[in-house]
Amino acid sequence: MELRDYQWEVIEPALDGQNIIIWLPTGAGKTRAAAYVCLRHLANREKAKVAVLVNKVHLVDQHLKKEFSVLQGRFQVAAISRDSQQKCFFSQAVESNDLIICTAQILQNALESQEEEMHIELTDFSLLVIDECHHTHKDAVYNKIMGRYLEHKLTGKRNLPQILGLTASPGTEGAGTLDGAKEHILQICANLDTDRIMSSEKHRSYLEVQIPQPVKRYNVCQERPQDPFGRKLKEAMAQIHEYLNVPGLSQDFGTQIYEQRIVELEKEGAEGLCRKTRTCALHLRKYNDALLINETVRMIDAFDFLEAFYQKEKEKKLLREPTERFLFRKFDEDKDILFVLAQDKQFENPKLSTLEVILRDQFQTAPERSRGIVFAKTRQCAHSLHKWVQENRALMVLGIKAAALTGAGYSNQTKHMTQNEQQDVIQMFRKGERNLLFSTSVAEEGLDIPECNIVVRYGLMTNEIAMMQARGRARAPDSVYSVVAKANSKEVAREHVNETLEVLMERAIRWVQVPAELLLPPQIAELQKNAIVSRKLKEAKREGQRRLHAPDDVRLYCVDCSQAVCYGSDLRTVEGIHRVNINPNFRFYYKVLDPVELPCTFKDWKPGNIISCSNCGQHWGMEMVYREVTLPMISIKNFVVETPDGRKQHKQWSKVTFPIEAFDFVDYCRTNLSMDI
Repeated sequence: MELRDYQWEVIEPALDGQNIIIWLPTGAGKTRAAAYVCLRHLANREKAKVAVLVNKVHLVDQHLKKEFSVLQGRFQVAAISRDSQQKCFFSQAVESNDLIICTAQILQNALESQEEEMHIELTDFSLLVIDECHHTHKDAVYNKIMGRYLEHKLTGKRNLPQILGLTASPGTEGAGTLDGAKEHILQICANLDTDRIMSSEKHRSYLEVQIPQPVKRYNVCQERPQDPFGRKLKEAMAQIHEYLNVPGLSQDFGTQIYEQRIVELEKEGAEGLCRKTRTCALHLRKYNDALLINETVRMIDAFDFLEAFYQKEKEKKLLREPTERFLFRKFDEDKDILFVLAQDKQFENPKLSTLEVILRDQFQTAPERSRGIVFAKTRQCAHSLHKWVQENRALMVLGIKAAALTGAGYSNQTKHMTQNEQQDVIQMFRKGERNLLFSTSVAEEGLDIPECNIVVRYGLMTNEIAMMQARGRARAPDSVYSVVAKANSKEVAREHVNETLEVLMERAIRWVQVPAELLLPPQIAELQKNAIVSRKLKEAKREGQRRLHAPDDVRLYCVDCSQAVCYGSDLRTVEGIHRVNINPNFRFYYKVLDPVELPCTFKDWKPGNIISCSNCGQHWGMEMVYREVTLPMISIKNFVVETPDGRKQHKQWSKVTFPIEAFDFVDYCRTNLSMDI
């Protein structure tokens, strides 16, 4: 493996077995440097075992095929992601391989698992490589793994693995002062058990030549002079407010503040079993989403979003309830005029005109050499921009071949991309079959994609880490990094704040790097002790919360129609993760819809069909076919939980205040299937 001088410089302590963080800019070859450390570690140490941890699924195969491929001929290397059958036999995969590349969540699941074929210990490894290690903070999965490591260390456990962290941007956690930035950097060091952050000092000028910085431009536009489409949406929202009749409810439509208040109102309606309040709040939230889309992309995109919502609701709801009939009738009355207004080009979003000029300037000069990424806030925005450019004849004649790249998780707005779909898009971009990506944050970190001539942050308001990661994609000679936003907007102000935070981050890192700072190790040790105490207190509080109420005293109601459907004692936990209802009478409360297709496979179960409330059509979850037994697996967000202390709506099962027993397969079969076992 050939390394550049600055790569040799930053890995030197790691070759001696020290815990370090490598801090190099995007594109400087951190992963290759780490791969060489792994090679030397495996070659020179007896009983060596390496885990390379990533925070995104698509990076597993990417690392295997790229920088770590050189190790495959000499060592046993395995890549394990959520699609891999090996994840169910993780301990066996660790035992039979020298190096494992996997998502951090798979390792965390294995550390917590009680199953012999899955469970492993941190001491099974001699080296942990943590990619994008700035995510090792708070409740992130990296920090859960390192929390376990620190507990072992402070209780005197030996043979813990060496730690090698990789990052281009540790960030400041929003600190507005140098002292705050120092505290954040020290906390990252403490979490990763190191006081060494390695960057290139001797070869910094060479590194700057190898990784040139793009020219930064603020491409700002003025406000839309008139917005009749948005005004019509706001009129409809005002009429819904009048129907709802909640005194003092804010009418600051089309803002994040309004969205937060309406989400609270939706929750209040659910917990109060007031269907009128909850249903109106849900629809108002969709209207507000449409206003935000109108503010970001085209009017027709906002219209399509709202129409798709009503079409989907109509398919799954029975529309017996007066509030639903009013809301659907209201949209039907406005639909035609909204569609006409959405077609009027004179009132189109000025940000799109600004983006069109940027792309035209770039691609008409050298379309065969041009590559670009436009970073958008949401999947909806990324897909809408992709559709916009495909329908823009002036841009298409310039040779633009665009694609959308979004995340693999589920979203309420748009369909998720599968891992294979993501890989197909990335591969086409590498080969030049696509030369422009409209992407969410999924393309900011880690992806092995070609150097871009143009990177655009389109209407984004994020932190300094996201800014630096996105900018790092513009690595071609004479490349441009553009910020597209309205003049005097929060987005422009935030970008300026991020520039200041980046300077603070660099100053804080330089302070940590000064070898004369003798107080550093004691400070880090103190931070580690405090983190462990804090974690244990949180765990004790969480465990106490989980046992506040007896399962027999807990009832679950459908979040939409408020029908009582089961008790907490009807629920069981499968594999420590999935909650199922084992009461045979529960089947009378739901109906079965379309089959579920998941992008991954599981050891002992497979998905069945979607299940929904037989009374109102609200989706509840899906069937789980567990060892040939079909069980309804429910999502807690689709229910209201009633305890002796009142009613609550929870987003996660970890927040419920009653214990749920583990599922006993044999006992269930004996009780419910009349089997002689």
